[in-house]
Amino acid sequence: MKIAQYGTTLVIIHAIANGLHGLAHRSIPIPLSLFQSLFVGTVVLLTPMVAAVLLWTEFDRIGSWLLLSSIAGALLFGIYNHFIAISPDHVSQVSFAGWGLLFQVTAILIVIVDGLGSGFGVWALRNMQQKEQGVL
Repeated sequence: MKIAQYGTTLVIIHAIANGLHGLAHRSIPIPLSLFQSLFVGTVVLLTPMVAAVLLWTEFDRIGSWLLLSSIAGALLFGIYNHFIAISPDHVSQVSFAGWGLLFQVTAILIVIVDGLGSGFGVWALRNMQQKEQGVL
């Protein structure tokens, strides 16, 4: 039950941060490629929501794996696109003026939330394994 509650809370925070970041993307504008759009739509937004639902069911282990993989994928995607690859999506290329401040803040927030989410996914899976083995 705690895993479902914490996981769902993380997914909601993740969705809010990414929604605000997407708003900044559209308003600046910083377009995404087709691949980036598909990745964001499926891995970053849809899959964590599906995972959160599964955490409340008998398929909670699958939900935990989906949550870990999607949030870790989102983390790597965000780090690469916002902090490594020099492109219009890199934080150094976006002014702090106007929507740029929201872009900058949410780019950092997403890394923090997704880092916590990845750690949570590992913790949840370990916790489930220990319960199955009778350790907890």
